[in-house]
Amino acid sequence: MTSEAFRPFETALDQDTALRHLWEATAGADDGELFLERRRSEVLSFDDGRLKTASFDASEGFGLRAVRGETAGYAHSTTLEENALKRAVETTRLAVGSGGGTMAEAPQATNRRLYTDADPMLGATFPAKVELLAEIDAYARGLDSSVVQVLASVAASLQEVAILRPEGTLVTDIRPMARFNVSVIVEKDGRRESGGAGGGGRVDLGGVIATDVWQRHVREALRIAKVNLEAEPAPAGVMDVVLGPGWPGILLHEAVGHGLEGDFNRKGTSAFAGLMGQRVAAPGVTVLDDGTIPDRRGSITVDDEGTPSQKNVLIEDGILVGYMQDRQNARLMGVAPTGNGRRESFAHAPMPRMTNTYMLSGDADPAAMMADLKDGIYAVGFGGGQVDITNGKFVFSCTEAYRVKNGKIGAPVKGATLIGDGPTSLKQIRAIGNDMALDPGIGNCGKAGQWVPVGVGQPSLLIGGLTVGGAGG
Repeated sequence: MTSEAFRPFETALDQDTALRHLWEATAGADDGELFLERRRSEVLSFDDGRLKTASFDASEGFGLRAVRGETAGYAHSTTLEENALKRAVETTRLAVGSGGGTMAEAPQATNRRLYTDADPMLGATFPAKVELLAEIDAYARGLDSSVVQVLASVAASLQEVAILRPEGTLVTDIRPMARFNVSVIVEKDGRRESGGAGGGGRVDLGGVIATDVWQRHVREALRIAKVNLEAEPAPAGVMDVVLGPGWPGILLHEAVGHGLEGDFNRKGTSAFAGLMGQRVAAPGVTVLDDGTIPDRRGSITVDDEGTPSQKNVLIEDGILVGYMQDRQNARLMGVAPTGNGRRESFAHAPMPRMTNTYMLSGDADPAAMMADLKDGIYAVGFGGGQVDITNGKFVFSCTEAYRVKNGKIGAPVKGATLIGDGPTSLKQIRAIGNDMALDPGIGNCGKAGQWVPVGVGQPSLLIGGLTVGGAGG
């Protein structure tokens, strides 16, 4: 398989012609763009000793948008040709109506590159990937006789975008992605438990599936599975909780991050709406959304409207200082875009979305934080969760957690869920560790039916008074 550069205006559609139709679509509008995309992806998964799936997908198309006030007209097509663009113009014009808008200024240009533009799918042949997955399966089974099933997968993709704006600016970006995941199921005395691990980012596949890397993930998955095998039923009640660093930042992402996206605040539906400049978290709590970290899964050189990504401070020392904005919501709120206008593909309109959202370190020693925990839970890993944006209420299930009494970590617990609300939990943070870490590069975020890759991170946190749902008292 070879990779040829994505040049839609050289191979499929004349740029001057496209710009003329874009002018027609956005005449009298406040904003708009023509978003063109080509995407290729490959996924191989190995389950129970054999290749289970092997898929390769390729797609291309365009999305045309015209924005007037709070209304946006959007049309998309998988055909990169003038006739399809003409039909799209008719649809988008419905949002503009009689016009009267003033076209927003173009995004600032950037020459920054945050990741390679190499195709990660070219890093290894198909037979080599299958052989690797078989080797991973055998390695996991050889580590411990309790292993009864291994699920491993490698995935890689390349997204190429071109964004044409009405003033004639053309912004391009090439976005690689690679990921490895493994799940190990163990059995003892008829009881089965599982553990999972993985990692990835906007990197070449070779770095993700290097021997020392995948072996580390397999050992971690096995460790978690064996911990869960010995787990006792989780307690229930209101108690203090220590969250571990890194991946537990997914709770911050869901319970707080979505509430700080511009559209929810402009519409007044977020629990944080109208609180700009006010204290929303305990002193010392500083939360950022940063799309500029090289090679990270949630990073983007430019967002899907052409705005360069930024390092945005959302909460500073407990005070709400910023929201994440796309162009439309920023304009309507009278602020600048923050490089957070993202979309799943050409078939979707952009909206404010997170990139890499994390909390900065504090000065607390994690060991001292644990010593201060008299009766509670130490939560290291999280699975699925739900959050209500309007009030910030969340429910998260723990994939690895331990009972703590009198500062001593005790038995692992199974079935623990953390229940609370983001605004209250932020104010109940009693200690912030000095050990901030980012997640290993496995996060996806859903919003309004769209999925985009994201990153999370945080230091260890001691939070008082969370409700723990479990099986016992």
